[in-house]
Amino acid sequence: MVPALALFYGGMVGSRRVLNMMMCFGGASLVAVLWALFGYSISFGNSVGGLGLIGDITEFPGMGQLLAADEAASIPVVLFAAFQLFFACVTTALVAGAAAGRMKFGAWMLFAGIWATIVYFPIAHWVFAFSSADGSVTGGWIASGIKAIDFAGGTAVHMNAGAAALALVLGKSSGWPKMEHTKPHSRPLVLVGAGLLWVGWFGFNAGSALSAGQSASVVFLNTAVAASAGLLAWALVERIRHGAATSMGAASGLIPALVAITPACGAVSPLGALAIGAIAGAVCSLAIELKFRLGYDDSLDVVGVYLVGGIIGTLLIGLFATDAAPNGVSGLFYGGGLEQLGIQAVATVAVLVYSFGVTWILAKILDRIVGLRIKPEDELRGIDIAAHSELAYLSDEDPVELGSPQRA
Repeated sequence: MVPALALFYGGMVGSRRVLNMMMCFGGASLVAVLWALFGYSISFGNSVGGLGLIGDITEFPGMGQLLAADEAASIPVVLFAAFQLFFACVTTALVAGAAAGRMKFGAWMLFAGIWATIVYFPIAHWVFAFSSADGSVTGGWIASGIKAIDFAGGTAVHMNAGAAALALVLGKSSGWPKMEHTKPHSRPLVLVGAGLLWVGWFGFNAGSALSAGQSASVVFLNTAVAASAGLLAWALVERIRHGAATSMGAASGLIPALVAITPACGAVSPLGALAIGAIAGAVCSLAIELKFRLGYDDSLDVVGVYLVGGIIGTLLIGLFATDAAPNGVSGLFYGGGLEQLGIQAVATVAVLVYSFGVTWILAKILDRIVGLRIKPEDELRGIDIAAHSELAYLSDEDPVELGSPQRA
């Protein structure tokens, strides 16, 4: 999903900004190193003080202790740690979409490492770390305290990344909102990236069942139909509002539906998944225009797609959840009342407030110390040549690139 996201983002930026989406690879690689050093401990170590806020950083330093895990376990704990590693990687990569083409690469890497440590790892503990049945391990307060449902990361991944994107205070791009130099340069690349993300999402969601069986099968089906409904809903809204359904709209419609079904995929029936996907596709097609109304510059609509989609999916569990699904909880429409909706709302607000607040403070500090934005003139001519000394596409008129293999 990390390379798929880089392709998806890369197609949506200008031709002199596409290579800058190595931000996805750079951020993910740094997070993987931090995960091995201490990230897994913070996320899945025994909760410090039993409060459910953060895992014990001293429990699995370097993850060497996992090598002696119980061979009789249903899945190796090392495999679980590797699986969860990529949740951390892709969440960090998602945030890059808000800063595409205008953030210093060095500042991005510094931000990504600190952000994962103080924002993602703690929230992952809240949402993904469950208390053990015998009480020997205390998990996160959202997962094991209030027992909010988030099957595969609507709060910890998508809302978290979306709130961080909103808080990443870079200011408006040069020429915003009419920016000819930042228009999508490759719609086929967007479609390829979206398609690969859809495939990866099956592993993202169904893999969170942690076994091959009925639960994973239900999740797989729900993920497929929700994404399809989202694509059709976005295309329909686009057709009604603008007179044509576009390839960009089709690719864009997939993603918010996948985002929305991520927390709900184990809680709803296929009909519920269709409803959630369609609602997310239609609403997010409108939400991406909020940046023009509210005046914030979110380069690749991380807020309108991932933040809004994550909120939709997390809250709609309180309406569409059925106890026949793997999570075994009923929402309002299935006789469960409003209790689950209230629980989902608490988890939503907590993640949004923490992620936005801490990210905003972090961004302000880093901007003061190292500066986050590239120079305006470099932004206009393209960050690829300014920051990476290379271009994705060369013509006879282009200057020779410094440090690029294409010089030969």
